[in-house]
Amino acid sequence: MDIVLADIRYAIRQLRKSPGFTAVAVITLALGIGANTAIFSVVNAVLLRPLAYRDPDKLVVILHNGRNPVAPANFLDWRALGQSFESMGAAEAASASLLGIDRAEEVAGLHITADILPMLGVQPLLGRVFLPQEQEPGKEHEVILAYSLWQSHFAGDRGIVGKTVTLSGEACTVVGVMPPGFRFAPFWATRAEFWAPLNLAPRLTSRESNSLRVFARLKPGISLQQARAEIGAISARLEQQYPGTNRNVAIVPLKEKVVGTIRPALLVLLGAVGFVLLIACANVAHMLLARASMRHREIAVRAALGAKRSRVVRQFLTESLLLALLGGGAGLLLSVWGTRVLVALSPAAVPRVETITVDRRVLLFAFTASIFTGIAFGLAPALRASSFSLSESLNEAGRGSSEGLQRNRLRGLMVASEFALALMLLAGAGLMIRSFLALQTIDPGFNPHNVLSMLLSVTGTKQAVSDHPAIFYQDVIRDIETLPGVRSVSAINHLPIAGDNWGFPFYVEGHPLPRPGESPTATYRVVLPGYFRTMNIPILQGRDVTESDNPHAPGVVVINAWMARLYWPGEDPIGKRISLDDAQKHPSWLTVVGVVKNTVRTEWAAPPEEEMFLPYLQQPKHYENPSPPFASMTIVVRTAGDPAAYGPAIQSQVWTLDKSVPVSEMQTMDHVVDEATAEPRFYLLLLSAFAAVAVTLAAVGIYGVMSYSVSRRNREIGIRIALGARAGDVVRLVVGQGMVLVGCGLVLGIVGALALSGAMSGLLYGVRSTDPGTFLLVAILLVGVAGAACYVPARRAAKVDPVEALRCE
Repeated sequence: MDIVLADIRYAIRQLRKSPGFTAVAVITLALGIGANTAIFSVVNAVLLRPLAYRDPDKLVVILHNGRNPVAPANFLDWRALGQSFESMGAAEAASASLLGIDRAEEVAGLHITADILPMLGVQPLLGRVFLPQEQEPGKEHEVILAYSLWQSHFAGDRGIVGKTVTLSGEACTVVGVMPPGFRFAPFWATRAEFWAPLNLAPRLTSRESNSLRVFARLKPGISLQQARAEIGAISARLEQQYPGTNRNVAIVPLKEKVVGTIRPALLVLLGAVGFVLLIACANVAHMLLARASMRHREIAVRAALGAKRSRVVRQFLTESLLLALLGGGAGLLLSVWGTRVLVALSPAAVPRVETITVDRRVLLFAFTASIFTGIAFGLAPALRASSFSLSESLNEAGRGSSEGLQRNRLRGLMVASEFALALMLLAGAGLMIRSFLALQTIDPGFNPHNVLSMLLSVTGTKQAVSDHPAIFYQDVIRDIETLPGVRSVSAINHLPIAGDNWGFPFYVEGHPLPRPGESPTATYRVVLPGYFRTMNIPILQGRDVTESDNPHAPGVVVINAWMARLYWPGEDPIGKRISLDDAQKHPSWLTVVGVVKNTVRTEWAAPPEEEMFLPYLQQPKHYENPSPPFASMTIVVRTAGDPAAYGPAIQSQVWTLDKSVPVSEMQTMDHVVDEATAEPRFYLLLLSAFAAVAVTLAAVGIYGVMSYSVSRRNREIGIRIALGARAGDVVRLVVGQGMVLVGCGLVLGIVGALALSGAMSGLLYGVRSTDPGTFLLVAILLVGVAGAACYVPARRAAKVDPVEALRCE
């Protein structure tokens, strides 16, 4: 212990003697360790930390057609017949209007079966969970509040349990409040602020209304494979009984459903910052090698006094580890700031972002990274410094000759490795830039500029009776149109990109009837007149929806160009007919009266799919159904100026008609488009930042190596100049030697980038992961940076005075 303490004290004295060297090394390491710790904090929260439920690895999601929600009758059959599950429950998205002091507010929630909360194993902060009988029809309405809603709207009243709150005009008894941080479901409807019992009584036999998310807990000792086999057998039997209703039923671990899509991107980012840390290690290793060469006399004296090689290695490693710990401490402070920035910049697609923090696991990672880094950059200099010849070391100290070939080779290998890693990072950033530029060129099919959208819901208000919703929404549009600066107003059930996406089966007149379960589907939109004009969606053929398309007129539909091309190729689709009802028994034919340009539906870069727009006034299921999915409409307003500035006036117009109608999700369409591209922009920003740091460190590394090399070759350069070498010859010599190292690094980097390019393929759009143009541009950029880093020491070498150089030697 005394020897170790002596080594530490000596290392501290050595570092204090060279404050400039120590500061540069610590800052370099802080950048590498800090970036790694910040990204690891994200990986830890999103990928590594278990879900905040009891035995989360036993929780699974059951999906219809591999990825879709489930019909009620299928859920009930699976629950009754499955023996592999301890429990199984279902949830359905919901929303409600909560009447505040001066206005109504829309809050998101879930209707759940009584099995769900006990299955999760999370106890309420106050009260209890639902009882099985509370989901039966005819019972009183109960509700469990999220902690955030309890705090924001009920002031954290601990006596809330047993009290009545009004949601969408219905009195509900509060039976519980969930603890802070509780979120369910963690991958869908994540903004839920209340939970209410799910009553399936009206839909017990429905196998077509796929609206339920089914969750289950595996029994102890039952594997995922066993559960999949059992559900496969059950669904096969049900498919024979009810054709087309139980195909491709999938069981997915809940954790995988939460993080499955984000995992590759986070692992790419973690690998990228790992490269930055390796480059930082190589840079500090350069510095330590140069510093060790200056300490040959000290090492020789210590050896002459009896110090063994292991003692010298230990001393050098102690200094390296001390540097690494200092860099790690600074990096940890940097990572705390970096983590906050990452959370602020993270797009909504990153799950569990609210749990990202610097916890004990992150601290352990930072400490481990520091120790690993200290050994990684300190071992080679320590071994080199200790492998000396006593007489040569003493002589070298006196004559200042050039270093040995082996040390130069080691430095050359590290420089080449730095540039290889920098190229791999820069190539990744270049591919992301190309991909993002390609995303920016996607035509959404509408003009998002100067458009404001907001969601209205008449559920639970006096408007939600008979045909009042239709009258109310028409009145809203008429009143908003009177505001100065408003150019056009309309409404749609689900906003493109940001709204929900309902797929409805349909039948084409004159086409063969499909087999059960194989009917084509189209995205189902309901619009009021003027929607296409307000959104600037071009009408390619036919006409728009008009006021005359009312309940008394023949049914009509407007379709997108993709649907027209698929079902009537080479024909004029105007006048063709489709049915959303049973085409054999009770067809209700809709005549195609218009074809509009394809628009982006839910995912920004997804290919076009069938989409149909039906007149709101011809869809009584919307204006006669008081439930939130049907009683809600999104108002879109095109303005002359900044649309956000019109928000307060539009809200006032709505509340002038009815203050109990909530106005929510107010946003500009420009914001909607920005959110749709937020995820690739986030990855682009991070990879570009890491690549910039990597290139800077690599350039600093080659500059440092070439500068040190020049300083150690003064005598040789002086002799060359004395023998007639011109300044240009010396510059070409030094730059050429540096560029040889860079060339080796570029070759290694291209090979490495090609080998790892597949990991990025899922993050790219419109560009191949092996795009030769990107690789060429990156190589040219790196060669330019390296050339500049070599040129400065080369110019200094060309100015060496041969007389002074020879005299010093």
